[in-house]
Amino acid sequence: MSCSLTRALFLPCALILAALLHLWLGSEISASQQIDLLFGATAETPQDFQFLQSALPRLCMALIIGATLGLAGSLLQQLTQNRLLSPMTLGTSSGAWLSLLVLTLLVPQFASEHRDLAALIGAGAATVIVFLLAGRLGFSGLPIVLSGMAINLLFAAIAAALILLNDQYAQPLFVWSSGDLAQVSWDKVIWLLPRLLWPLPLLFLAPRVLTLLRLGEQGARARGMNLLPIFALFLLLALWYSAVAVAAAGIVGFIGLLTPNLARIAGMRRAGSELAMSPLLGALLLTATDSLAMFASQGGILVPSGATAALIGAPMLVWLLRKGEGGQIEEKPWSIQREPSRFTLPLLILFGLVSGAGAIFLDHLQDGWMLAVPEPIIWQLRWPGVLTALSAGTGLAVAGVILQRLIRNPLASPDILGISAGATLAIIIGAVSGQVINSPGMIFNALAGSLGVLALLLLLNARQQFSPGRLAMIGISLAALMEACLQLVMTQGGDRAFALLSWMQGATYLVTGDKALMLFIGCMFCLGITLFGERALTLLSISETVARGRGLATGAARTVLLAVVGLVCALVTALVGPIAFIGLLAPHLASLLGARGVRQHLLYAALIGSGVMLLSEALSRTLIPPSTLPVGSLTSIIGGSYFVYLLSRRRFASA
Repeated sequence: MSCSLTRALFLPCALILAALLHLWLGSEISASQQIDLLFGATAETPQDFQFLQSALPRLCMALIIGATLGLAGSLLQQLTQNRLLSPMTLGTSSGAWLSLLVLTLLVPQFASEHRDLAALIGAGAATVIVFLLAGRLGFSGLPIVLSGMAINLLFAAIAAALILLNDQYAQPLFVWSSGDLAQVSWDKVIWLLPRLLWPLPLLFLAPRVLTLLRLGEQGARARGMNLLPIFALFLLLALWYSAVAVAAAGIVGFIGLLTPNLARIAGMRRAGSELAMSPLLGALLLTATDSLAMFASQGGILVPSGATAALIGAPMLVWLLRKGEGGQIEEKPWSIQREPSRFTLPLLILFGLVSGAGAIFLDHLQDGWMLAVPEPIIWQLRWPGVLTALSAGTGLAVAGVILQRLIRNPLASPDILGISAGATLAIIIGAVSGQVINSPGMIFNALAGSLGVLALLLLLNARQQFSPGRLAMIGISLAALMEACLQLVMTQGGDRAFALLSWMQGATYLVTGDKALMLFIGCMFCLGITLFGERALTLLSISETVARGRGLATGAARTVLLAVVGLVCALVTALVGPIAFIGLLAPHLASLLGARGVRQHLLYAALIGSGVMLLSEALSRTLIPPSTLPVGSLTSIIGGSYFVYLLSRRRFASA
C-alpha cells in the first residue's frame, strides 16, 4: 500500500473510530443495540431514547461544529495568508458571543428566534473593527493578531460585566459560552444544517479563488479576477460559518486555529486540499475532544466541550509556535520619540489627585452626582477600596515597566503575556481544593503560578529574542488555559462559582482593610526594589552585552527584577483579582509622554496606573447605583479601548 493511499485512508478511519468511541461513551446500551436502533428497531427503554435523542444528536453536533470551524479557519487563514488567524484570534467568536448576550438580555425573543442573525451581527462588527485596525497591509502580520487580541479582551470584559449585573443568568450563559454540545433532541441539528448547506456551492469556487489570492493583487488581476469583491465574499462566508457555529454551540476555541495548520503539516499545501482536509480534521478533533469531556463528566462534574478543547488546544498552539508553523508574524516594535513637556508631570499629578478625590468624595444620590465628605461608617467601607486601587495601579505599572524594558518589547505586560493568567489559574486550583478566595494564603499560590509562567515564557521565547508575535500568541494560549479552567468551575454553579466570577473581575469592594494595607506595603516594597535596581534595569534595557561590559551580574539582576514582577502579580491577583491592561497602558502611555529614564518611566507609569485605577474605583460605585461594578471590568474596558485607539492611531499614522 503506497504512502499516499495510507495517508488518504488514515483520516476517515480515525474519524470513524472517534465516532464509535463517542457513541460508546455517550450511551449506556451495547454496540449491537445501537446498530439495531440505527436500522429501525423500536426504542423501548429510557436508554434507547437517550441514545436516539441525546447521544446521536450530540455526535452529529460535534462532527458538524468541528467541520464548520475547521472550514472557517482554513478560509480565514488562506484569505489573509496568516497562519495564526481563526474565529477565536480574529475576535469573531467573542463578537458573536457578546452580541448574543446583549440581545438575550435586551430582546430575548429576538435572540431566541434569530440566533444566527444575532451572532452574525456581532461577528461581522468585530471583524470589521479588527480589519480596520490592522490595515490592508497588516492582514498577514502582527497587527491583525494584536487587533483581534484587543477586541477579544475588550469584549470579554464587557460580557463579564453584563453577566455580573444579571447574575440570575450567570450559570446557563457560562455553560453555553463554554462550548456546550450536550443535546436533548434533534432540534439544534435540524436548525443548523440548512444554514450550513445553502452556501456550499460557493465552496466549489474557493480552491481557484484562494490559489489566485496567493499570487497577490497584481497576479490575480492579471488573470482576470477583481480581488476586493471576491475577498469580501469569502470573508463573509467564513464569518457566516463562524457565527452559526457560535449560535448553535457557544464558543469552541482552537479548532479553527489548529486544523489548517495540522493540514499543512500533513502535506496539504494546495488551496483545495487544505480546504478539504481542514473540516475533516476539525470534525475529528472536536469529536475526540467531546469524548474526553464526556469521560471527564462521568464523575458528576459538568465538563464543557469548549473548555476541554482549550485545555488541549492551548498546548498544541504553543507546540506549533515552537515548530515555527505559526508563520512569520514578527514585526519591529514601534517607538515614538518625544521629549516630555514641562507640564507633563504636573498634569499627571493633577490627574491622580482628581481621580483620588473622585474615589473618596464622589457619590451618586437621588439628586444626581455630587461631591460629599463620606460619613465615618461609609469611610470605613470605602477606604480599603481606594487604597487597593491606588496600590494595584502602582504595582501593575511597575511590573509593566520592568517587563517592557527587560524584554525590550512594547507588548510585554502581565496580562498580555499570561503572567496574570498563571497566577489566576493557580488561585482557581486553590479555590477548587477548598482554599478561601481573597485569603492571604492564596498569595503563595499566585506567586507560584506567575513565576512559573515567567519561567515558561523565558524558556519558550529566548531563541526568538522575545518577538512580539510569539509573546502575544503564547500569552493568548496561557490566558485560554486559565479561561478553560474557570469555565470548568463556573459551569458547576453554586456560591463558590459566583464568588470566583466576582473575584475574576477585580472587585475592590471585597478587599478588607488589613488586606488593603498588605497590598499597599507589598507594592511600595516592589517599587522601592525597582528604584534601587534602576542602574541594572537601564543597562539590561539597552542590551545584555552592554550590561555585562559594565560589570553587571545580568543573571542575578534579571532574576531579582522578574521576581518583583511575579510578586506584584501575585499580590494583586490574590487580593483583588486579575486586572487587565494597566500593566500595558501605563508604561506605554508614559513612554508616549516622553519618559525615557527608568526613574522617570516608573514615576509617570505609576501616576497613570494609580490614576486610572482610582478613576475606575469612583466610576464603579456611581455609574449604575445601587449596583457596584467591579473595578477590574472597568479598567479592562478603559484599557481595551485605549489599546484599540493605540492600534488605530498607529494604523492611520502609517497609512
